[in-house]
Amino acid sequence: MDAAITPWQALTRRDFPRSAWPWRAAAYLASGAVTGVVALTGLVVLAGFSLLLVGLPLLVLAGTGLAAVERRRLRIIDPEPAPGPHRTPAEPGLAAWLRLRLTEQATWREFAYGLLHALVLWPLDVIAVAAAVALPLAAVATPVRFALDGEEARVVKTVLVTTWPGALAAAAAGLVLLLLLLYPLTALAAARAQLTRLLLAPREGELRERLGEVTRSRARLVAAFEAERRRIERDLHDGAQQRLVALTMTLGLARLDAPDGPLADRLAAAHRETGRVLDELRELIRGIHPQVLADHGLAAALDDAADHSAVPVDTDVELPRLDPSVESAAYFAVREALTNAARHGDARRIRLTARHTGALLRVEVHDDGHGGADARGGSGLTGLADRLAVLDGTLTVDSPAGGPTLLRVEIPCRAR
Repeated sequence: MDAAITPWQALTRRDFPRSAWPWRAAAYLASGAVTGVVALTGLVVLAGFSLLLVGLPLLVLAGTGLAAVERRRLRIIDPEPAPGPHRTPAEPGLAAWLRLRLTEQATWREFAYGLLHALVLWPLDVIAVAAAVALPLAAVATPVRFALDGEEARVVKTVLVTTWPGALAAAAAGLVLLLLLLYPLTALAAARAQLTRLLLAPREGELRERLGEVTRSRARLVAAFEAERRRIERDLHDGAQQRLVALTMTLGLARLDAPDGPLADRLAAAHRETGRVLDELRELIRGIHPQVLADHGLAAALDDAADHSAVPVDTDVELPRLDPSVESAAYFAVREALTNAARHGDARRIRLTARHTGALLRVEVHDDGHGGADARGGSGLTGLADRLAVLDGTLTVDSPAGGPTLLRVEIPCRAR
């Protein structure tokens, strides 16, 4: 049985009676009777509490718990999962959760479904299962009851059977009736599942709103991350780097003033080591968030990255100032491409082009390396692709084995 098909599609298949779908339909309706009895009991109890003010919110919110069970129960008959429709509270705490839940339309739809399920749906489930399964099976069991009694047996408490041919005919009729009723039983279960999904699954507008919330949240995280990078870069540039520059100058002056000998040699060694540390710190600052990117924009930062590349880079960059988040994402994508070309691609030459046309930034990095780069392989390119996706941007990598490699970054944006 193909689990991906729907019950409506299963009804049209020739092997439907032999498949698991009739049993899944019966299990879905029978389990609905169980949850319906529980819902009815809870409704009666909470209705009494609702005479007090504290009981009314509990009565409404009880539908939320029932809805969660019903959405999970849908998996018996419906291959498509039904996600929850509720939003996450912006503030922690029970009070914020209650305020949000009681003001959501989804909560009241779940409450309405709870009332409908407790008062109407589960009795229909019981009747359907009894009519489609229990009654035909009772007819099929007529020969057994006739053999136990020895003289007569009643078919479903109505038709009296007094002979073996009659008992066997009743059993055959029960089998035929069972096969015939499997179809309406499954159709009823499919309709019940559609009703449940209609009331308990998120509406299209709610899904769009949740997607918008996720997108805005990711954008806020990226903005906060960029602000933190700039703060760290500023602290290192204005703090540790300036102190190292002062220390380097002090050591240089001390070396000049010191007489020749072991002390002068040690001062010279310390001066050289401090210079190397200063160079490493400057490279670290450039990797965190280069000052040229903040001061002069993406065009100057790309030229600076090309100048510091281990592989010669031919640049063709004409860009206006763009949004800082766009400039930062594009810059680090280029940095990653230059690093990969030199470290993994064994490239001898790189060509970097960048243009902003209309409302689209396009940056391309071509290298003549041996190729084989894969943005889906869990490399740094994967993180860059995720970062670009927050800005509705895309990262495309064309890198066949043997090369060459083309990395293209496209971000919709407008010039500042």
